[in-house]
Amino acid sequence: MVVYPYSEDNLDPHVTLSVISDKVPEMTDNQLTVSTIVGLSPDLSNTKEMEAENVKVESLYNGKSLESIKSITVSESDAEIDATTLEQERWYSITLQVFIPFMIAGVGTIGAGIVLGNVENYEVFREVKALYILVPSIIGLKGNLDTCLASRLSTQANLGNMESKRELFKMVVGNVGLVQVQAIVASCLVAIFAVAASAVVNGGFDWGHALLLSASGVLTATMSCFILDFVLTAVIVISHKLKLNPDNVATPFAASIGDIVSLLVLSTWASLLYTIHDKYPWVMIVIVGVYVLLILPIWIFIVRKNKYTKKVLTHGWTPVLSALIISGMGGLVLDSAVDQFSGFVVFQPIINGIGGNLVSVQSSRIATMLHKTSLMGVIPPHTKQWVWPWTALIRGVLPAKSARILILLMIPGQAVFVFVADLIYNDGVSCVTPAFAFSYIGVSLIQIVLLLYIAHLMIHTMWRFKIDPDNSSIPYLTALGDLLGSSLLLLAFIFLREIHQDYSPVATEES
Repeated sequence: MVVYPYSEDNLDPHVTLSVISDKVPEMTDNQLTVSTIVGLSPDLSNTKEMEAENVKVESLYNGKSLESIKSITVSESDAEIDATTLEQERWYSITLQVFIPFMIAGVGTIGAGIVLGNVENYEVFREVKALYILVPSIIGLKGNLDTCLASRLSTQANLGNMESKRELFKMVVGNVGLVQVQAIVASCLVAIFAVAASAVVNGGFDWGHALLLSASGVLTATMSCFILDFVLTAVIVISHKLKLNPDNVATPFAASIGDIVSLLVLSTWASLLYTIHDKYPWVMIVIVGVYVLLILPIWIFIVRKNKYTKKVLTHGWTPVLSALIISGMGGLVLDSAVDQFSGFVVFQPIINGIGGNLVSVQSSRIATMLHKTSLMGVIPPHTKQWVWPWTALIRGVLPAKSARILILLMIPGQAVFVFVADLIYNDGVSCVTPAFAFSYIGVSLIQIVLLLYIAHLMIHTMWRFKIDPDNSSIPYLTALGDLLGSSLLLLAFIFLREIHQDYSPVATEES
């Protein structure tokens, strides 16, 4: 059944139905569909044109109010066609649409790894150890905000809400403003967290470093997000016009280009500000002050007036800030591993980026499926909330189709990426041993399987409790991807050292 978005504020239902549990014997685990509800009323099921009709259904089950469902329905024939669209999507269509942006994303993550491997020799990275804690957090922040934006806009595109240019403009401005607000606040907080965590690990709190990281972080987050948001919007609009599913295309682009852009911008600003942070500390105070006291209120005013983002402004902070803490833990892993294992910084952005890209695709697809085929709080019959890993990832529910494709794409993809990154980093000389290759691909497989299974459980649970997964799931998932990727990669390097098969890049051997 096709379900169109409704306005919570101006809902004026014309029909109220009370559905008793004995009339709906097949209803289990709150899997109540609109088709079932409409079918109980001949007046509703025979109506062919109900586009202006608001329906509120209050259902009682075991003595409790099961749901208050508010929706606008259309004809049954159109509903049946739309309900089966996702099931009829061919595996080769999904693979082709995901493969191209996935490979582009791989190039971006390889570039990020090479950049991180080179900037570790910069003076600012040698002297300000907190930067290594900031790197995964700031990259994760950018990924969280941009992929959430991509997921929201992809859902709107699939729901047909991008046909009006005026509405598209409002949607884009509101979402860009929302990302800027979140970027300013979160980047300042993550900079403080990075300095504090570094002080605990390495000893000594430095206010100069705190100002340096705050100014570098806010400049990096706002600039990279501002540019990438417009690129993403263009990708989503073009893919929608070409009849491609934006869920398959947009989120890999969001993470791929952004990783290397964020690292380049961060390393550039950090190096520049480091040269003046002792002599002119007021410059960094002015930068942070202008963003917090001037630019931030302007964006807040714009977002609060926008109908597409005003609710997210007040309710979308918990996932973003929680994800920053999780990504920060991944930064602590990077900080502890960078001095112990040569080449760790080259492969860490790759395993984190690819895992985050793929789980973002799955998250966006599941969220769109739920928005198109069900109502908030109601699990549709073609999927389930609590399932075993085999059912969620291989066969058993509708999202398993894309999950197994993503897993199969990851294995050869990571094999190519690790060899290419190694060759570039070592100037054409391969230092990858069979032991390293199998260990790296093995931990990558563990990471993506865990992420996809957690994504299935998390998104369905959020939907069940009426939390929009477009706004809430991706920050948690990409942050978990950073933490799992960094931790599992560290375990792989430790394992290789124990069996005397350390990864030894050419630069280390020459030094």
